[in-house]
Amino acid sequence: MAVADRTDSTTKESDAPDVHERAEPNPTMGLFPTVMAEGPTDQVAAFRPAILGIRGGTTIVSVGLASAAFTESDLWVIGWCVVVVLYNVFRIVRPLRYFDDTASIVRVLGEVAFHTIAVAATGYWESPFVFALITAVMVAGFARGFAFAIRASITASLAIGLPYLLMEGTGVLHLRTTAQWTVELTLVALIAGYARRVTGEADRAHSIALDRLGRLADANTLLYSLHRVAQSLPASLDMGEVLDTTMGRLRDLFDFDGAVLLILDDTDGAWVTARWDGPRPASTYRTTELADPLIEALAVRQPVVVSDTIKHGGGVSAEMGSGLYAALPARESTVGLIALEHRKASHFTHRDVELLSGFVEPAALAIDNARWFSRLRTVGADEERTRIARDLHDRIGQSLAYLAFELDRITKANTQGKPVGDHLEQLRGDVRGVIGEVRDTLYDLRTDVTDAKDLASILSEFLARVEQRSSLATELVLDVDGRLPLLQERELWRIAQEAITNVERHAKATRVSVRWKTTGAEAVLVIKDDGIGFPESNAGRLDSYGIVGMRERAASIGATLEISGSPGRGTVVKCEITPVPASRSKR
Repeated sequence: MAVADRTDSTTKESDAPDVHERAEPNPTMGLFPTVMAEGPTDQVAAFRPAILGIRGGTTIVSVGLASAAFTESDLWVIGWCVVVVLYNVFRIVRPLRYFDDTASIVRVLGEVAFHTIAVAATGYWESPFVFALITAVMVAGFARGFAFAIRASITASLAIGLPYLLMEGTGVLHLRTTAQWTVELTLVALIAGYARRVTGEADRAHSIALDRLGRLADANTLLYSLHRVAQSLPASLDMGEVLDTTMGRLRDLFDFDGAVLLILDDTDGAWVTARWDGPRPASTYRTTELADPLIEALAVRQPVVVSDTIKHGGGVSAEMGSGLYAALPARESTVGLIALEHRKASHFTHRDVELLSGFVEPAALAIDNARWFSRLRTVGADEERTRIARDLHDRIGQSLAYLAFELDRITKANTQGKPVGDHLEQLRGDVRGVIGEVRDTLYDLRTDVTDAKDLASILSEFLARVEQRSSLATELVLDVDGRLPLLQERELWRIAQEAITNVERHAKATRVSVRWKTTGAEAVLVIKDDGIGFPESNAGRLDSYGIVGMRERAASIGATLEISGSPGRGTVVKCEITPVPASRSKR
């Protein structure tokens, strides 16, 4: 399909969005797709009530003036009367239409010629059907304006007036009658042409107002959609929720029969069908397997509208007639593709292109954020598995290895005939200790902050278990006036757990003190021990008892983590959350 079928030549290129129409290039046309009209416009439709009223009135007048022919049995006039009446009744039932084409011009000129012949055949200016000629001239003026109507009226006046003067003579009365009707028909032409101009200007003003209103409505719809998408960005970090939200927004904004949302799989470069609506697409596509419009949208990173998908290699679904396609750009890369298709050709308009142009960027950002969050969550899960494995190795693994050595020693002593009763009793106590360690480890892994149990309660229970299983003396100082968000308290709990566990296993301390203070908006967590400590220069080592993990947890909730210590003087771990200053929050 040529660009002329889908573009508006009056649109300035600077005002149009960057969109691509899959059609032959035409440098005279803009880039802005417009609504394709359902068909040519009837230019006299606005004047139809006036035309029908005047046509009916002049027909009645003509019949009235021809009534004398019926009493005098003038068959010629009676015959013309029947023809004129039938024609005008036909035009009342089926009004004349004008579409600015050759056939319409022929119909208008035919009506003027028909009434001119009827008038000339029945007495020229003395004809009873002269008033019917007014309707024909008026229709010409409504159809094509001043010039056309004046030419038609003058031509009709000459066709009637010249034979009239030749046959009746050029007396003053005959000249006056000819001049009078010529002026009257010219005035009708002028009035009809003026009415057409005024109505045309009013229609143009109305169209401009409607266009502006439509653009404002489209802008409002777009801004509302972008606002909804933007609202979802901070909260929607789950990929499934983001994809569902994106499809929901597409359904709200666009009218389509089929939609496909493809997401790029970085591992193998395939495009995975994440969501769809309508005909079921393939589950995955290679780039070379994508529909041509999607490949073009991927290349230009701008919306591509196809008026007729069949003529341009087809879309995602073979049964669709038109389509709108776009890439989802985020952080200098493309994270996905959108394909919207409709069974009807030339369905998507410049409004749809504008909406999709504004929609893809925030949608792509939301999807990209969800992808990165998923990756971070995977990394976090790996770190958590590593921590659990370390816990099992440091506590349970070593204990089980000790039990195995003891069993070997007792078995060897038994084969040598040595008494092993005392050793078995000691081994049984060791087994009970290992069972207790397993129970404590599992309990610590399951323990977490909830809506019903705050950080203060969790710390109190944990320190009590630490005292029971070790020689550490513990102290908990609380100053709690409110609660932090659940996510922050959970990360603070894991930081405290890591720090206290490090004291228990590595610090060789006799005492650990925990201070927890919060107002609900800010908080301070301090863990202090009297152990062997370490130089500050080593505080950031990757193997410094999980310190790197604590720093990452603190950074994820906007907290600051300070670790200080010196040999023989213990270690202090301080994690602090402060509210964002008002001046920064406004920027």
